[in-house]
Amino acid sequence: MQALWMVLAAFLFASMGVCVKMASAYFNAAELVCYRGFIGMAILWALARSQKVALATRYPGMHAWRSLIGVTSLGAWFYAIAYLPLPTAMTLNYMSSVWIAAFLIGGALLAWRPSSAQPRPPLQVTLVLTVLVGFAGVVMMLRPSIDDNQAFAGLVGLCSGLTAAFAYMQVVALSRLGEPETRTVFYFAVGSAVAGGAAMLVTGMSDWPGWPALWLLPLGLLAAGGQLCMTRAYSRALTARGTLVVANLQYSGIVFASIYGVALFGDQLPLIGWAGMALIVGSGITATVLRARAAPDTPAEEH
Repeated sequence: MQALWMVLAAFLFASMGVCVKMASAYFNAAELVCYRGFIGMAILWALARSQKVALATRYPGMHAWRSLIGVTSLGAWFYAIAYLPLPTAMTLNYMSSVWIAAFLIGGALLAWRPSSAQPRPPLQVTLVLTVLVGFAGVVMMLRPSIDDNQAFAGLVGLCSGLTAAFAYMQVVALSRLGEPETRTVFYFAVGSAVAGGAAMLVTGMSDWPGWPALWLLPLGLLAAGGQLCMTRAYSRALTARGTLVVANLQYSGIVFASIYGVALFGDQLPLIGWAGMALIVGSGITATVLRARAAPDTPAEEH
């Protein structure tokens, strides 16, 4: 059942991307993050009341840190969606598995101190090659699919995947402490509203567009639904194999985003761009499998 929750989450996130792309014509990224947070707060507060889940937490610091890095990733992702083809922005955000693998390799090398009692850690050649293939896929996908004016958006999209990797690990830590998914997602919505509002002091507010502002409602609804489904998928995956299946099924979101991009926005990626996307997906899945084999208790990921 956890696999179906993940596929549903991926579909909801891809659908949210459509709303972000539509609404970005009228609102900047800070506004979208802020409004998404307020709508999510209302939905999750009502859900918590119906489930009789208390919103008070014993881990405010962990929620604050998760919200900070999560909102950073969210804002970067919304910015990338506004200026890049939808499947490109989605794929860059899903680079998080490759980033986590890169962190593991770099951390092992940095922690090693040459001595006779502590030999050099194994190089993990397969994992290194997986990371390199993932970044080769980024080069293949970005070079043919974006022009010079979109290069900055591509870098921002990469940063969204980088910060998402940190957010994933924090969400799993909260889950292992017994925090209900409704509470975790509620505090992320609070962080989105606060951080987005603070950013608006710098970016300013757009003129209210009237009826097009209705895109904000499905944006908030789909975001909250996707977060809940994603968190539930990982919390229901009680075995290492189940967690592995859930983690890899997140890539179905790229399929949904590609269908939306072609059907609704006329996105046209050349063959090398699609090949790069396939490399990123393949390297992300491989990195997840290798990490699970090396350390069965490695934290799962949550979008």
